[in-house]
Amino acid sequence: MVWNHVHPNHAKAKLKAGETVIGTYVRHPDTGIAEILCYLGFDFLLFDGEHAPIGEKELENLARVCELTGVTSIARVPSNLPWMIGRHLDTGIQGIQVPMVNSAAEAETAVRAAKYAPLGTRGLAGARAANYGQLLPFSYPAHIAKSNAESLVILQVETPASIDALPEIVKIPEIDVIFIGPTDLSLSLGHPGDFKHPEVQAAFARIIGIVEGSGKALGVLAANTEASLEWKARGARYIMSVFEAIMGPAIRGYLKTVRES
Repeated sequence: MVWNHVHPNHAKAKLKAGETVIGTYVRHPDTGIAEILCYLGFDFLLFDGEHAPIGEKELENLARVCELTGVTSIARVPSNLPWMIGRHLDTGIQGIQVPMVNSAAEAETAVRAAKYAPLGTRGLAGARAANYGQLLPFSYPAHIAKSNAESLVILQVETPASIDALPEIVKIPEIDVIFIGPTDLSLSLGHPGDFKHPEVQAAFARIIGIVEGSGKALGVLAANTEASLEWKARGARYIMSVFEAIMGPAIRGYLKTVRES
């Protein structure tokens, strides 16, 4: 028997089947918080290394928590650097989300860093993602094929340049999700945080039109239930919230109700 212990990526399987996946953004490296969120039923957790202090050491334990519960683990890397993407995936994380992808060449860089040859240039090592090479007999060809098939690649569209490049970006086969970063996109358009501004809405519509029919899933950060439903109606299938934004109103409502009763 040849061991090839690459965990199935349930969120990727759902996306490939045309389903919608719902996840949450996690900025805390605490495994207990991650475990609770996994038990609540999210399809994926996104651990943020761009705007939060989560590095490769923390990701190993966060990946373990997700593996125990069957929830897909994704890391947002700080930057589109091949060595950085490789180190994040070596922790056992099942997907990468790459910020500020502004050209087809930058998209290719991210994809190639995330995939082993012949699809890319990811370095092969006996890291945690390969069970430290301890599950013997171990087949590297089987590990490579399974890893390439299961890894999830999400690229963020956050600038006018990235929108202009999007028709070429979506032609790259190994990209799974085109993610709208609404805050940075609104900032780059000169309307920070004003998602209802006509120019921001026009940018959203343009992205939706390009992604639609491309074979890629549309992803977005949605602030609350209303925004999530709105984006789902517009075709988003990779919907991410910030769990504090969900938790805050629930706790405030609980405290207000109990105190005033």
